[in-house]
Amino acid sequence: METLLQTTYPITETFHSLQGEGAWAGTNAFFIRLAGCDVHCPWCDQKETWNARRFPQHEVTDLTQWVSQANPAIVVITGGEPLQHDLTALTQALKERGFRLHLETSGAYPLSGVFDWITLSPKPFKAPHPSLYEKAQELKVIIADPSDFIWAESQSAKVPPQTLRYLQPEWNCADSQTWIIHYILRHPQWRFSLQTHKYLGVQ
Repeated sequence: METLLQTTYPITETFHSLQGEGAWAGTNAFFIRLAGCDVHCPWCDQKETWNARRFPQHEVTDLTQWVSQANPAIVVITGGEPLQHDLTALTQALKERGFRLHLETSGAYPLSGVFDWITLSPKPFKAPHPSLYEKAQELKVIIADPSDFIWAESQSAKVPPQTLRYLQPEWNCADSQTWIIHYILRHPQWRFSLQTHKYLGVQ
C-alpha cells in the first residue's frame, strides 16, 4: 500500500466545486484534472493540459489528503485524457477512504481503476477503445456541427440500453443549442447537457 501511495500523477489542477454537467449536475464534487491528452479536439477548452510534462507530479497520498479535507459527495477524475495513466493506485486509495468515484473520459484508452460512474464522451478524432462502451453509465457527445449527430448515433448504438444519452453544445458554437433542442424533440432517447458551471460562474 505504501508503494501505491507514492505513485505520482501529472496534475493540472484540483478544485472543490459543483459538478456542472450531465446526470450529476449540481452535486458537491472534488475534481482531479490529470494532464496529458492526445485526442486533440480542435475546440477543446483545456488545450493547456495536452502536454503532461508541463505540470507537476503529485503523490497519491497528497491527492487523497486533499479530497478528504474537502469531503465531497463525489470525486471526479478528468483531464486531459485521464486514461492515458494507470488509475489503479489513485482509485484504490480513494476507494479505501470510502469515496464515490466518477470518471470523465473520451475512452481513447482501456479502462484502469475502479469507478462508480463512467461518463464516456467519445470523440471522432480518436475513437474509444471498444471495451469502454459497455462500462459507460453516461454517454455525452459534443455537438459542434450538424454532422456530429451522425457520430452521436453511431456511438449510441454501442452503449447499453440503460446508458443515459446526452448531447452537449460546444460552448463556442452559437447555433449548437438550437440544433440540439430540435434534435431531441425528434429523438426522445437523448437528453440535453448544459455546462451549468459556466453560466453560474464557478469553476
